[in-house]
Amino acid sequence: MDAGVAYFPTHDGLQPAEIARLVEERGHRWLMWAEHTHIPASRLTPWGGFEGAPPLPRKYVHTYDPFVASAYALAATTSLRVGTGIALVPQRDPITTAKEVASLDHLSGGRFDFGVGAGWNREEMENHGVNPKTRMRRMREHILAMRAIWTQHEASFAGDFVNFERIWSDPKPLQKPHPPILVGGNGPTVLDRVLEYGDAWMPNAFDVDTLLPRIAELRSRADRPIEVVVMGPPAEVGVLEAYENGGVDRVLFWLPSGRRSVVEAELDRVEAVMAELHDRPA
Repeated sequence: MDAGVAYFPTHDGLQPAEIARLVEERGHRWLMWAEHTHIPASRLTPWGGFEGAPPLPRKYVHTYDPFVASAYALAATTSLRVGTGIALVPQRDPITTAKEVASLDHLSGGRFDFGVGAGWNREEMENHGVNPKTRMRRMREHILAMRAIWTQHEASFAGDFVNFERIWSDPKPLQKPHPPILVGGNGPTVLDRVLEYGDAWMPNAFDVDTLLPRIAELRSRADRPIEVVVMGPPAEVGVLEAYENGGVDRVLFWLPSGRRSVVEAELDRVEAVMAELHDRPA
């Protein structure tokens, strides 16, 4: 099991190019960004979408656009894979997003990973003209439409939310058929979405007894290799060992949004835990 990191790239913390160089120098292979275009001041939807959630951390309001952050990070590195963890696909125009993903992948030499999700903040979606009740259907169409744009010289798509005929959009992504699509989410139907259009499942970390049976179900239903990438696991050797034994391919640790000393302290802790995990007898 490998490890990478994820980060809210805020304007008052390490800048995207700085943190990308730092994590690459320290031997990490993945850096993923969160996305929120804004946070509605009403705060009607609780953080994470469930009642009793703690107050929303400040970083959610102060985050750079993940595609802009990716451009800086990819330009500042040579081997690091960079991507979205996650992009709120229903809130984005699919033709524009397809162009952004393809451009980043092409310019970086094929180092972009496209983590996708439907989001949890209902007021944020509504401000983008998205009905929260149809966001999963909209996300499906957006992704299928983007795949058509990436893989067809003259793409067309007809759906309930996306419609276009015979468009040209180049360059195509360097990775074929397109950059990896990592489908985020922990809900009851997420595996259906992964199996239809994903290359990986990227759940938020939850308890081992719940996660491992779902991994087994995913692998039993899949007709192709599908990675499992757990977002935000605890830095605890016992939990990570159970994940590894249960078939998790990669974990992504959230780094604090802050200055270099704060980020490096957390990297030290993460790297020590992973070293202890890998040093255990087989």
